[in-house]
Amino acid sequence: MLEKHIEQQFVKAVRAAGGIAPKLTCPGFDGMPDRLALLPGGRIAFVEVKAPGQKPRPLQLARHRLLRRLGFKVYVLDSIPQIKQILDDIGGDAG
Repeated sequence: MLEKHIEQQFVKAVRAAGGIAPKLTCPGFDGMPDRLALLPGGRIAFVEVKAPGQKPRPLQLARHRLLRRLGFKVYVLDSIPQIKQILDDIGGDAG
């Protein structure tokens, strides 16, 4: 399964939960997660999407640690079944 397919399913699930999942681009600040999950009630999380079995690069892991230290939830998503688990943890309704 391609990373792109997992990412599309994630965006669709966030939309179904009443939120949005914009693509996150940060010029000059590499390694940030791929998507920002914004859900009703002010719930927010960062999501790094990977192909099945792939792991984040060292710089990505450093950014994840930084975001977590700042109090944000950060997830690495590499399978369709994880989508519901992530949304449940953030506090959204995965459908």
